[in-house]
Amino acid sequence: MATSPTHETEHQITLSADPRAVYAVLADATAWPAVFPPSVHVERIEDNGREERLRIWATANGRPKTWTSRRELDPERLRIRFRQEVPAHPVAAMGGEWIVEPVDAATTRVRLTHDFSAVDEDGVDFIAKAVDRNSEAELASLRAAVEDSGEVSRLATFEDTVRVDGAAADVYDFLFRADLWPERLPHVARIVVESETPDVQLMEMDTRTADGSTHTTASVRVCFPEHLIVYKQLRTPKLLSVHTGRWTVRPEGGGAAVTSQHTVAIAPEAIASVLGEGATMADAHAFAREALSRNSMTTLKAAKEYAEGRRSARV
Repeated sequence: MATSPTHETEHQITLSADPRAVYAVLADATAWPAVFPPSVHVERIEDNGREERLRIWATANGRPKTWTSRRELDPERLRIRFRQEVPAHPVAAMGGEWIVEPVDAATTRVRLTHDFSAVDEDGVDFIAKAVDRNSEAELASLRAAVEDSGEVSRLATFEDTVRVDGAAADVYDFLFRADLWPERLPHVARIVVESETPDVQLMEMDTRTADGSTHTTASVRVCFPEHLIVYKQLRTPKLLSVHTGRWTVRPEGGGAAVTSQHTVAIAPEAIASVLGEGATMADAHAFAREALSRNSMTTLKAAKEYAEGRRSARV
C-alpha cells in the first residue's frame, strides 16, 4: 500500500526571552518531560555534540507512542533539525526543524516546522491533529519555561528513599502492578490500567486526599524491568501544570533501595484558589511536596512490606 503524499506544517510563537536561553531549552531533550506536555520520557542513545539519536516516548492525541529520532544541532545558527528513524504507526515519515530567530534585544521568534507522510490516507488526519495539538502545547509551554522570571522558580524536584530487606525484583513487581493498588494502598480509590505496548501503561487513578475528598489523574508510565518506572501525568491536580516522576529500584547489599522522585511545575494562577489569598510560590511548593511525599512514602512502605514478606515466605 502506497504512503500518503508529504504534508508540511509550521507553528510559531514570539517570546520575551533571550534566543540563546530559548535554544538551550530546545537542545536539552532529556529535560523535555518537565517542559513539554506531550513528552513522557526521552533517552539519549548517541551524542557527539552536533548530532544525537533519541528514543522518545510521548503522547499523540492522548495515546502513548514511542519512536527513535536523529537530531542535528546548530548552536551558531540557533537551529535544530530532526528526523524520525523508526516512526510510530500511522506515521510513515516525519521530520522538521526548530528555528530560533532573534527579533530584537529582548524578543525571540520560534518557528517549528514539520513534514510528514502517513502509512495510508486514513492516517493523515490523525497525524495532522497530533502535530497541531502537540506543537501548540509545546510552544505555549516553552513560553512558560523561558519567561519564568519569578524569584522562586515554578519547577522543583524532590525525592524519598526507603531501604528494603527484600529482593529488588519484588519491589519492582509491586510498583509495576498498579492495577492492584486499590487493594494495596489506602490512598488509591480506583485505577484503570491499559497497555497497548509492553511496558507502556496508560493509567487513570482516583486518589484520596488528606481531607477525604478524591481527585482524578491520568498518567503514562514507561517501565524498564526491573529497575525503573518513569511517568508523566496527563491530567494533573489544579495546583500543578506539570508532574513527572520516577520509581528507581536498585540492589543494595542483601536487599534493595527504592526511590520515588517527583518533578513539578506550579500553576501560578491556581495558587490563590487552592491555598488562599496571600499564598506564595514557596507555599505552593511546600504544599505539593508534602502531599506527594505523603502518598509516595505510603507506596514505598507498602512495597517494602510486600518485598520483605515475599522474602520471609521463601525462607
